[in-house]
Amino acid sequence: MASSLAIIILLGLPANKLFEKIKIPGLLGMLILGIIIGPYGLNLLQTDMIHASADLRKIALTIILLRAGLGINRDDLKKVGNTALKMSCVPGLIEGFFIAFASVKLLNFSFIQGGILGFIIAAVSPAVVVPSMLRLIENNIGAKKGIPTLILAGASIDDVFAITIFSAFLGLYSGKHINIGIQILSIPISILLGIMIGGVIGFVMIKIFKKHHMRDTKKVLLILGLSILLTELENLLKTRIEIASLLGVMTIGFIIIDKMPNVGKRLASKFNKIWVFAEILLFVLVGAQVNIGVAANAGKIGAIIIFIGILGRSLGVIISLLGTNLNWKEKLFCIISYIPKATVQAAMGAVPLSLGVKSGEVILAIAVLSILITAPLGAIGINIFADKLLE
Repeated sequence: MASSLAIIILLGLPANKLFEKIKIPGLLGMLILGIIIGPYGLNLLQTDMIHASADLRKIALTIILLRAGLGINRDDLKKVGNTALKMSCVPGLIEGFFIAFASVKLLNFSFIQGGILGFIIAAVSPAVVVPSMLRLIENNIGAKKGIPTLILAGASIDDVFAITIFSAFLGLYSGKHINIGIQILSIPISILLGIMIGGVIGFVMIKIFKKHHMRDTKKVLLILGLSILLTELENLLKTRIEIASLLGVMTIGFIIIDKMPNVGKRLASKFNKIWVFAEILLFVLVGAQVNIGVAANAGKIGAIIIFIGILGRSLGVIISLLGTNLNWKEKLFCIISYIPKATVQAAMGAVPLSLGVKSGEVILAIAVLSILITAPLGAIGINIFADKLLE
């Protein structure tokens, strides 16, 4: 595994730099590198690195979400709170059902199979969206109306809705007696649990930091360790109750910056430095999950279904932003920011196939194709249009 790690670092840094030099987000360079050196490309990564990939990606995602929490301002959050809740569910629900109906018509799927596909694709990628929004917050772009905070908050909850409804459709397919009402009711409960557990950890951290003097580096390690355990707690309790662990991780950062602003700023700076390494690891390993051959099998119909989904998501964003003080340029930027998919699709695309769902190969192919189409589209769109559409 050590040599694989060396390859990822030594090739990831220049790939990132090269793409930034030609004014394209560096994450795309790392994604493409992952595809090339991964098991479906040149196969330069050792098997143990591929086996550890899911855990390493989760740790990297935890780091950027902690940094996101440390970058959220209480006043901005108050401004966008209700709209962020709408943004977290309405676009994903509309996209999921648009894809479900389209796959019934275009792929002859049953509605349940369509729902499985729809809600794999519907999850927006925090891995792509969060770093982009943090850059905007740091450069004070769109900050007047709290637009980056709105997208940060919405994107972190969006996955909870998509994964919960995907699980419900998967249960229906396997013949389990799933109560859709209870499944939907579990979503706000999981969000509240995530916030509450994250809040408790945040306040415990503050008490420890006030009582015991320690270096900022040790504080960062302590916070990171507890945050990783929080994401593991979600896995342990998954069969009984869902916890929105990603939201909980962001809450830890938010509590610390809110109650101890000076400490929070120093910790944010530390997490920025760790992110230099974690970013390479995250995007190269996401790319390594992508099988270009499988994506090619999705063909034109797969691409049409993905674009129908984007249309549904865009409609959902517009509905969510009705009644806000955002102008049409800012609404367009929110639509662009909600396009990227990567992490959930890489992690869950193969689940239906492994569980014996009919047309599981087609579902996997379209999930992989959605990463190849939407991650570049969204990342480049955010990069190009942030300065043009936001104040």
